[in-house]
Amino acid sequence: MKRIKLPTACCAALFALQFLLAGPALARVLDPERDDVRAFVERVHEAHGLDRESVRGILSLARIQPPILEAISRPAERVRPWHEYRQIFLTEERIAAGAAFWLEHRDRLERVAADTGVPPEMLVGIIGVETYYGRIVGRHRVLDALATLAFEYPPRSAFFTRELEQFLLLVREQGLEIETPVGSYAGAMGMPQFIPSSYRAYAVDGDGDGRIDLWHSMDDIFASVANYFRAHGWRAGEPVVAPAVPGGGDPAALSNQGLATHTTVGALWGAGIGLAGPAPRDPGAGAGLFVLEHADGPRYWAGFHNFYVITRYNRSLMYALAVHQLGEAIRARVEAATHAG
Repeated sequence: MKRIKLPTACCAALFALQFLLAGPALARVLDPERDDVRAFVERVHEAHGLDRESVRGILSLARIQPPILEAISRPAERVRPWHEYRQIFLTEERIAAGAAFWLEHRDRLERVAADTGVPPEMLVGIIGVETYYGRIVGRHRVLDALATLAFEYPPRSAFFTRELEQFLLLVREQGLEIETPVGSYAGAMGMPQFIPSSYRAYAVDGDGDGRIDLWHSMDDIFASVANYFRAHGWRAGEPVVAPAVPGGGDPAALSNQGLATHTTVGALWGAGIGLAGPAPRDPGAGAGLFVLEHADGPRYWAGFHNFYVITRYNRSLMYALAVHQLGEAIRARVEAATHAG
């Protein structure tokens, strides 16, 4: 990755013209004279001391991308039930690739796990779901994605304006090349798909080279994902989730689809709900009971503290369960290969 420089205004104008001529027909260069763009430039100057002309030069390189607006505003055709969602990630190919990835980086994974308490299966599960172990990291320039959503998508303009601000600070801090970083249509970057604010808050220099590279440095990538989970309260050695087995009572009374441990293990036991898997022994331990649609009908699950920590990475129960199950499947494959060897 090239070191970044903040372009001068004259260079920015030249680059903007090149992008306008060479870019997709539907894209257009962001107008730095717009009132909202000028207000943004002034704000980041006042808040962070960024040079006005340098920021204007950077923003003049941004292209407004209609496909990004379509991707974020297009409503999903339907919400996938769990059994269909699971099939996207829990495939033989992804499990086998995850096992190979684990074995290739075993020493790094075990070192990070020992330092942080976040197990290898969690690190590999996250990266496997997010980017297929780095195979799918996104194709949009981060600058384009954030500028498009900050200035052309009113429903979430405030959020993406903050992320654009964070990206400019990240560029300054990490010496990134402003035109180089690519990611998702929402500006998530690298193998673990950190948005700029998460990159600045949780990414760490795992290899000690003075930079944090979430695209290429496996030491940085593993350490950063682990740090994210530790910062959000991951508890080493505690269970994550277990299938719930309703007894004579109605589990719906305790079920909640929210992202919190809204009940306790003891309350589940008291309602006659068994847990068919590892669970906290303390009856006062937090738990969340939720239902997902399996191929043979609805089934209940009990998520514990660490399960809801996973949802801090992506606010979805199905996402958290997919990460956990993929990681567990990969761990089992690695253990089998190790014993066979």
